[in-house]
Amino acid sequence: MTELQRRMIQDMELRSLKENTQKAYLEAVKDLARHYNRSPDLLSEEEIRRYFVNLTEVPRCAKSTQRIRLFGIKFLFRYTLRRPLPVFDLIRLPRDRKLPMVLSRQEIRQVLACIRRPAARMSAVVMYSCGLRVTAATHLRAQDIDSRRMVVCVRNGKGSKDQYVPLPQRTLELLRTYWREHRPEYWLFPDRSGAKPIRGIVNSCG
Repeated sequence: MTELQRRMIQDMELRSLKENTQKAYLEAVKDLARHYNRSPDLLSEEEIRRYFVNLTEVPRCAKSTQRIRLFGIKFLFRYTLRRPLPVFDLIRLPRDRKLPMVLSRQEIRQVLACIRRPAARMSAVVMYSCGLRVTAATHLRAQDIDSRRMVVCVRNGKGSKDQYVPLPQRTLELLRTYWREHRPEYWLFPDRSGAKPIRGIVNSCG
Protein backbone atom coordinates (compact mmCIF):
# COMPACT_ATOMS: atom_id res chain seq x y z
CA MET A 1 0.00 0.00 0.00
CA THR A 2 1.37 3.41 -0.95
CA GLU A 3 1.45 6.37 1.41
CA LEU A 4 -1.14 8.12 -0.76
CA GLN A 5 -3.53 5.16 -0.49
CA ARG A 6 -3.05 5.00 3.28
CA ARG A 7 -3.86 8.71 3.65
CA MET A 8 -6.90 8.41 1.41
CA ILE A 9 -8.23 5.48 3.45
CA GLN A 10 -7.79 7.50 6.64
CA ASP A 11 -9.62 10.44 5.06
CA MET A 12 -12.49 8.21 3.93
CA GLU A 13 -12.78 6.76 7.42
CA LEU A 14 -12.86 10.28 8.87
CA ARG A 15 -15.72 11.04 6.45
CA SER A 16 -17.47 7.84 7.65
CA LEU A 17 -17.66 6.31 4.18
CA LYS A 18 -18.84 2.71 4.13
CA GLU A 19 -16.41 -0.10 3.39
CA ASN A 20 -17.82 -0.86 -0.07
CA THR A 21 -17.64 2.82 -1.00
CA GLN A 22 -14.03 2.99 0.16
CA LYS A 23 -13.10 -0.02 -1.98
CA ALA A 24 -14.82 1.48 -5.03
CA TYR A 25 -13.08 4.85 -4.56
CA LEU A 26 -9.67 3.19 -4.15
CA GLU A 27 -10.23 1.17 -7.32
CA ALA A 28 -11.11 4.40 -9.17
CA VAL A 29 -7.83 5.97 -8.10
CA LYS A 30 -5.90 2.82 -9.03
CA ASP A 31 -7.46 2.88 -12.49
CA LEU A 32 -6.32 6.47 -12.96
CA ALA A 33 -2.80 5.52 -11.87
CA ARG A 34 -2.74 2.55 -14.27
CA HIS A 35 -3.96 4.73 -17.13
CA TYR A 36 -0.94 7.05 -16.86
CA ASN A 37 1.43 4.64 -15.08
CA ARG A 38 2.06 7.37 -12.54
CA SER A 39 0.92 8.33 -9.08
CA PRO A 40 -2.26 10.48 -9.29
CA ASP A 41 -0.71 13.25 -7.18
CA LEU A 42 1.75 13.88 -10.05
CA LEU A 43 -0.98 14.43 -12.66
CA SER A 44 -2.05 17.78 -14.06
CA GLU A 45 -5.62 19.01 -14.42
CA GLU A 46 -5.36 18.56 -18.19
CA GLU A 47 -4.42 14.91 -17.72
CA ILE A 48 -7.40 14.41 -15.43
CA ARG A 49 -9.65 15.98 -18.06
CA ARG A 50 -8.27 13.73 -20.83
CA TYR A 51 -8.76 10.68 -18.59
CA PHE A 52 -12.48 11.37 -18.24
CA VAL A 53 -12.85 12.19 -21.94
CA ASN A 54 -11.28 8.82 -22.68
CA LEU A 55 -13.49 7.09 -20.11
CA THR A 56 -16.68 8.34 -21.79
CA GLU A 57 -15.44 7.00 -25.12
CA VAL A 58 -14.62 3.50 -23.87
CA PRO A 59 -17.14 0.98 -25.30
CA ARG A 60 -19.32 -0.80 -22.74
CA CYS A 61 -18.16 1.43 -19.88
CA ALA A 62 -21.35 1.86 -17.89
CA LYS A 63 -22.45 5.24 -16.62
CA SER A 64 -22.40 3.83 -13.09
CA THR A 65 -18.72 2.91 -13.50
CA GLN A 66 -17.91 6.37 -14.83
CA ARG A 67 -19.75 7.91 -11.91
CA ILE A 68 -17.79 5.90 -9.32
CA ARG A 69 -14.54 6.86 -11.06
CA LEU A 70 -15.53 10.52 -10.85
CA PHE A 71 -16.55 10.41 -7.18
CA GLY A 72 -13.46 8.45 -6.13
CA ILE A 73 -10.95 10.63 -7.97
CA LYS A 74 -12.77 13.78 -6.93
CA PHE A 75 -12.53 12.66 -3.29
CA LEU A 76 -8.80 12.09 -3.64
CA PHE A 77 -8.10 15.55 -5.03
CA ARG A 78 -10.59 17.43 -2.86
CA TYR A 79 -9.89 15.91 0.55
CA THR A 80 -6.58 14.01 0.47
CA LEU A 81 -4.55 16.16 -1.92
CA ARG A 82 -6.43 19.39 -1.14
CA ARG A 83 -6.52 20.24 -4.85
CA PRO A 84 -10.18 20.92 -5.75
CA LEU A 85 -9.74 21.03 -9.53
CA PRO A 86 -12.23 23.10 -11.60
CA VAL A 87 -12.55 20.27 -14.12
CA PHE A 88 -14.66 18.28 -11.65
CA ASP A 89 -17.36 20.97 -11.83
CA LEU A 90 -17.45 20.53 -15.61
CA ILE A 91 -18.08 16.79 -15.68
CA ARG A 92 -21.73 15.74 -15.70
CA LEU A 93 -22.71 12.10 -16.01
CA PRO A 94 -26.47 11.59 -16.44
CA ARG A 95 -27.96 8.61 -14.65
CA ASP A 96 -29.29 5.64 -16.58
CA ARG A 97 -33.06 5.63 -16.14
CA LYS A 98 -34.47 2.14 -16.41
CA LEU A 99 -37.83 0.84 -15.33
CA PRO A 100 -37.56 -1.71 -12.51
CA MET A 101 -38.61 -5.30 -13.15
CA VAL A 102 -41.76 -5.98 -11.10
CA LEU A 103 -42.61 -9.59 -10.29
CA SER A 104 -46.18 -10.81 -10.10
CA ARG A 105 -47.53 -12.39 -6.90
CA GLN A 106 -47.27 -15.82 -8.47
CA GLU A 107 -43.64 -15.21 -9.42
CA ILE A 108 -42.89 -14.03 -5.86
CA ARG A 109 -44.44 -17.24 -4.48
CA GLN A 110 -42.28 -19.30 -6.84
CA VAL A 111 -39.13 -17.48 -5.72
CA LEU A 112 -39.96 -17.93 -2.03
CA ALA A 113 -40.70 -21.63 -2.59
CA CYS A 114 -37.14 -22.09 -3.89
CA ILE A 115 -35.54 -20.76 -0.70
CA ARG A 116 -34.72 -23.65 1.60
CA ARG A 117 -33.37 -22.06 4.77
CA PRO A 118 -36.14 -20.66 7.01
CA ALA A 119 -34.09 -17.57 7.99
CA ALA A 120 -33.41 -16.68 4.37
CA ARG A 121 -37.01 -17.31 3.32
CA MET A 122 -38.43 -15.21 6.15
CA SER A 123 -36.02 -12.36 5.44
CA ALA A 124 -37.12 -12.43 1.80
CA VAL A 125 -40.77 -12.22 2.90
CA VAL A 126 -39.98 -9.19 5.08
CA MET A 127 -37.94 -7.59 2.29
CA TYR A 128 -40.78 -7.97 -0.22
CA SER A 129 -43.74 -7.12 2.02
CA CYS A 130 -42.06 -4.13 3.73
CA GLY A 131 -40.19 -2.82 0.69
CA LEU A 132 -36.74 -3.16 2.26
CA ARG A 133 -33.31 -3.40 0.69
CA VAL A 134 -31.52 -6.71 1.05
CA THR A 135 -29.06 -5.43 3.67
CA ALA A 136 -31.84 -3.86 5.73
CA ALA A 137 -33.93 -7.05 5.64
CA THR A 138 -31.06 -9.33 6.65
CA HIS A 139 -29.76 -7.12 9.48
CA LEU A 140 -32.94 -6.97 11.56
CA ARG A 141 -33.12 -7.86 15.25
CA ALA A 142 -36.15 -8.96 17.24
CA GLN A 143 -36.45 -5.55 18.92
CA ASP A 144 -36.74 -3.92 15.50
CA ILE A 145 -40.20 -5.46 15.07
CA ASP A 146 -42.76 -3.21 16.77
CA SER A 147 -46.03 -5.16 16.79
CA ARG A 148 -47.83 -2.52 18.84
CA ARG A 149 -47.34 0.20 16.25
CA MET A 150 -47.12 -2.27 13.34
CA VAL A 151 -43.79 -0.95 12.05
CA VAL A 152 -40.28 -2.25 11.41
CA CYS A 153 -37.34 -0.13 12.53
CA VAL A 154 -34.59 -0.09 9.90
CA ARG A 155 -31.38 0.97 11.61
CA ASN A 156 -28.53 2.67 9.78
CA GLY A 157 -30.34 2.52 6.46
CA LYS A 158 -29.78 4.65 3.37
CA GLY A 159 -27.81 7.75 4.30
CA SER A 160 -26.93 6.07 7.63
CA LYS A 161 -30.35 7.04 8.99
CA ASP A 162 -32.89 5.07 11.01
CA GLN A 163 -36.41 4.84 9.63
CA TYR A 164 -39.73 3.11 10.28
CA VAL A 165 -41.64 1.20 7.61
CA PRO A 166 -45.15 -0.28 7.85
CA LEU A 167 -45.45 -3.92 8.92
CA PRO A 168 -48.31 -5.88 7.28
CA GLN A 169 -50.42 -8.02 9.60
CA ARG A 170 -49.76 -11.20 7.62
CA THR A 171 -45.99 -10.62 7.78
CA LEU A 172 -46.22 -10.16 11.55
CA GLU A 173 -48.06 -13.49 11.85
CA LEU A 174 -45.37 -15.25 9.80
CA LEU A 175 -42.65 -13.62 11.91
CA ARG A 176 -44.29 -14.86 15.11
CA THR A 177 -44.45 -18.42 13.75
CA TYR A 178 -40.81 -18.18 12.64
CA TRP A 179 -39.80 -16.90 16.10
CA ARG A 180 -41.59 -19.69 17.94
CA GLU A 181 -39.93 -22.35 15.79
CA HIS A 182 -36.35 -21.04 15.63
CA ARG A 183 -35.77 -18.62 18.54
CA PRO A 184 -32.80 -16.68 17.06
CA GLU A 185 -30.59 -15.18 19.77
CA TYR A 186 -29.36 -11.84 18.34
CA TRP A 187 -29.92 -11.44 14.62
CA LEU A 188 -33.46 -12.19 13.55
CA PHE A 189 -32.16 -13.92 10.43
CA PRO A 190 -28.72 -15.37 11.35
CA ASP A 191 -26.34 -17.34 9.15
CA ARG A 192 -25.60 -20.99 9.87
CA SER A 193 -23.15 -20.07 12.64
CA GLY A 194 -25.78 -17.94 14.37
CA ALA A 195 -23.20 -15.19 14.99
CA LYS A 196 -23.76 -13.08 11.88
CA PRO A 197 -26.74 -12.05 9.75
CA ILE A 198 -27.24 -14.01 6.55
CA ARG A 199 -25.47 -12.58 3.53
CA GLY A 200 -28.42 -12.97 1.18
CA ILE A 201 -30.78 -15.49 -0.31
CA VAL A 202 -28.85 -16.67 -3.36
CA ASN A 203 -27.03 -19.51 -1.58
CA SER A 204 -30.26 -20.56 0.11
CA CYS A 205 -32.03 -21.42 -3.14
CA GLY A 206 -31.94 -24.84 -4.63
